[in-house]
Amino acid sequence: MMDNTRPFSRSGDLRRPPARLPLPFLLVLLTGLALLAGCAVGPKYQRPEVKVPTGYRDVPTAAQQRAAFADLPWWEVFKDPTLQELIRTAMVNNHDLRAAVTRIEQARQVALQARAQYFPAVDYSGGASYGQNEFLGAASNTNGETEGTLMVLASAAWELDLWGRIRRLNEAAQAQYLATEEARRSVMLSLAGDVAQAYFELLTLQLQLDIARRTTASFDDTLKLFTQRLEGGVASRLDTSRAAAARALAAAWIPELERLIAIKENQLCLLLGQPPGPIRTEAKLLEQVIPPDIPPGLPSALLERRPDVRIAEERLRYTNAQVGIATAAFFPRIGLTALFGQGSQPLDEITSGDATIWSLAGNIAGPIYRGGELKARKREAIAAWEQARLDYERTALGAFRDVANALVSREKFEAIRLEQVRAVQAYEEAVEVALKRYVAGFASYYEVLEAQQQLFPAEYSLAQTELNRRVVFIQLYKALGGGWNLQTAEWTEGRLAPAAPETPPEPRN
Repeated sequence: MMDNTRPFSRSGDLRRPPARLPLPFLLVLLTGLALLAGCAVGPKYQRPEVKVPTGYRDVPTAAQQRAAFADLPWWEVFKDPTLQELIRTAMVNNHDLRAAVTRIEQARQVALQARAQYFPAVDYSGGASYGQNEFLGAASNTNGETEGTLMVLASAAWELDLWGRIRRLNEAAQAQYLATEEARRSVMLSLAGDVAQAYFELLTLQLQLDIARRTTASFDDTLKLFTQRLEGGVASRLDTSRAAAARALAAAWIPELERLIAIKENQLCLLLGQPPGPIRTEAKLLEQVIPPDIPPGLPSALLERRPDVRIAEERLRYTNAQVGIATAAFFPRIGLTALFGQGSQPLDEITSGDATIWSLAGNIAGPIYRGGELKARKREAIAAWEQARLDYERTALGAFRDVANALVSREKFEAIRLEQVRAVQAYEEAVEVALKRYVAGFASYYEVLEAQQQLFPAEYSLAQTELNRRVVFIQLYKALGGGWNLQTAEWTEGRLAPAAPETPPEPRN
């Protein structure tokens, strides 16, 4: 930078310019600095070793080696047209997803800021004055005459990244950016699963409402039968009282289920980014078909598919770069500066060749004594890296656990459903037989009411198991990192992008 306190001569000449470095020396110096810039201090990133299971429990090896369930796009997993439309709407309007997009943009701009440090910073400055006896300008005139001063400068500064500090900054910023990208994929996967689960829960509540209404209607018929027999003098008031109480208990479930349906619809509306309101559904829960065979794929592939695992790895990459940044702080920072412009006093000499100002300079700055601050920063960065490594390993192990839990739950829910179907069929037969025996006079009212009262909770539990079978189906898709190979637009539009046309090979001579 130029010292503005140095006076101009009356002829406009500046003081003698600094001596120029010989051109060969400059070339050798810059070449040596460029070679030194090829190294970056700090550890080179390597993915930690994670204990990967050899396979999933009770899953044949052949099933694990086939194309994984996670390779399917979400619209091939959830084939209900109504559900597909709900997921598409959520992908556009959901506030959590839109917030994730803004976080990506923030991280992208941070990465661009870090990238800008690779290039020289070019600035400009200028000033002009006109007066008499100036003490704060480029010169002071004490003879009472008025003179003008003009200075226009352009400056450039560039840090030589000898120790990789700027490269590590860019590596850290890039890791943060990629982590936000994976966070968006995680939100999209979770959003598709949450909408599907809420949709199935809504269908389950509607099924349970149908069961409650059918049960209430069944108790109505029983109460009517008991009332007729009471009027005929065959039954007692106890029969009708017990039947009326059973009917009232079943009917009480109807407003409760209607309340839960309205709440579930409001939950779906929140996921869709819409005001609370009803959700039109045409399909039934039992119409939602579950594939009989769901290959989970190899456990090792899970580390590349799960968004949360990839987020944890990008955070680990970020902390690894921070160790390099803390290490580079021990070394000097070397920069180059350049200055070029025009300056003159008086103003009428601005067009003369002697008014040109220029300079080239190098600077170096580094720490000598900081009271242990730099060592403490590096130890802090290493501890943060160690924490990120443990978080990555924990996240990876948690991913294996989620898949294993979903697989075993799917198997056991199938067995539970099989037994519950048998129980419902047996209770339905018991109700039919008890009514026939009661009409024929071979059974009391107690047998009829007992059979009906046992059928209702059995049907209710079967509906809950049907929901569990479909929820664990969703959980497995999420646990496997479903849709990992989809582009962002494909998630939103619900269809695969057209494949790029193959370029025909060029003919050989």
